[in-house]
Amino acid sequence: MSVIKARRERERAQRHQLIITAARELAEAEGWEAVTTRRLAERVEYSQPVLYSHFSGKDAIVRAVAIDGFGELAAHLRRARLANPELRQALHAACRAYLDFATERPALYQAMFVMPTDVKFAHAETPPPLRACFDEFVGCFRPDNARRELFAEVIWSALHGIATLSASGRIPLDIQDERLDFLVTQFIDAPS
Repeated sequence: MSVIKARRERERAQRHQLIITAARELAEAEGWEAVTTRRLAERVEYSQPVLYSHFSGKDAIVRAVAIDGFGELAAHLRRARLANPELRQALHAACRAYLDFATERPALYQAMFVMPTDVKFAHAETPPPLRACFDEFVGCFRPDNARRELFAEVIWSALHGIATLSASGRIPLDIQDERLDFLVTQFIDAPS
């Protein structure tokens, strides 16, 4: 590959990431309704045609933000899990990390789990960053547990419910630790 072609590809990748970052920042500051191709083009200081050369539209941008978020969440979960070698503590820490992530990054969480995208869960086409998140929950169970993927899926689903209901104010935050203790106990003590 020529030096010029390599530089162009690097610049394209940087522009691509710049658009994703700008969309995420704008959504966190003003909500996803504020994220339009016109506003993004202004924010990244490129024309709309340049933006469309990277993404077909807002849905594609939301998808890219979500995939980026799954990579970030996977790293967050991994740090929490690895910091706690005992399985019960590892699962509790991963669950806490998940809920903290949802609370601290509401627009990103919305792109990942609430807004319509074509990102598939539990499928052959599941993006690697999303699979990495799931694997962090799977890693909280003993390798000889035949139901560890099922447990991970149900825990993730419960956490999503807790995160969504907490964010909307429908359940109080003051007993979040009690919820997590209950959830973890149901799975750590369940027969494998």
